Amino acid sequence: MEEHRLSLRMSTLVFTLSIIIIVLSYPAQPLALNHSPKFLGKFAATARTHSNSEPPPQFHYEKRYFQQRLDHFSFSELPTFPQRYLISTEHWVGPHRLGPIFFYCGNEGDIEWFAQNTGFVWEIAPRFGAMVVFPEHRYYGESVPYGSAEEAYKNATTLSYLTAEQALADFSVLITYLKHNYSAKDCPVVLFGGSYGGMLAAWMRLKYPHIAVGALASSAPILQFEDIVPPETFYDLVSNAFKRESFTCFNYIKQSWNEIASTGQTNNGLELLTKTFNLCQKLKRTKDLYDWAEAAYSYLAMVNYPYPAEFMMTLPEHPIREVCRRIDGGPAGTSILERIYEGVNVYYNYTGEAKCFELDDDPHGMSGWEWQVCKS
Repeated sequence: MEEHRLSLRMSTLVFTLSIIIIVLSYPAQPLALNHSPKFLGKFAATARTHSNSEPPPQFHYEKRYFQQRLDHFSFSELPTFPQRYLISTEHWVGPHRLGPIFFYCGNEGDIEWFAQNTGFVWEIAPRFGAMVVFPEHRYYGESVPYGSAEEAYKNATTLSYLTAEQALADFSVLITYLKHNYSAKDCPVVLFGGSYGGMLAAWMRLKYPHIAVGALASSAPILQFEDIVPPETFYDLVSNAFKRESFTCFNYIKQSWNEIASTGQTNNGLELLTKTFNLCQKLKRTKDLYDWAEAAYSYLAMVNYPYPAEFMMTLPEHPIREVCRRIDGGPAGTSILERIYEGVNVYYNYTGEAKCFELDDDPHGMSGWEWQVCKS
């Protein structure tokens, strides 16, 4: 009888969550690009989106640490590392009422950044009397093995444990520990994640079906691998986002790649590009500028929300519309590169606070992504 009630409660929880997912919107978190995203800039936003008329929401959680094995799949004597996780039991109804555990699968960055930008989980937790847990992905934020990021990222050997498989095992072990520690053996676990975190949530539900009763994978490109999906598919979608707004704008951007290359090959060309794009340091190669501009277009397509947002950067509503307005709206005689600068400035400096731009900033601690993409 008790097992029947538990099964009925889990089924009701998953069904009700499915209905809420259909009704409520969940701001998707962007997927990192194929190269290290060291381009967000020192003025990257860290606060969750809120309107001017509302104070930013307050999320109450404790920061804790759990000692994880470096390698879950061998018997080697390797050091452990502290995995940071954020936990809130503010609305949890406890094990006696089978209060669920909402477990967000941490992405490629500082976990507090994601916790402050995942409002859906926080909004529904009181409704379900749920515990909320945000574990940090290994090798990101404060969850770094070998004592420091410098050591952890030193070479291929130390980086070899930065894999999705190991991260899923971390999550599984942490959930088991929490359920034991809170006497919550029968409390259902629901996984959440956006973008790469959504991929992890979906994979974890498949790989560890005994751990969780369901998973919400938002904007999760679980099939986005080169041998399954053509690699140009992502950039076709980015291009189409600009084409829909303004074909003239799209053409200016398309022409700018050759313009950057040809300018960079002239005498003092790199100095001219440095000045045109207001870079803090002299440009050493045009590829760095390509990556910087490409990152802006790609992230703009991913966060082209119809409302002001501050997830990646502080941006206006319909940011691509504003980018194209500035690119197309240059007066007669404005060069292509000057138009492009005005456009990407919407992404990197919409607040107007940046004095110049560093091309290698990584304010959200996402530098391990390049390794993960390479190993996938």
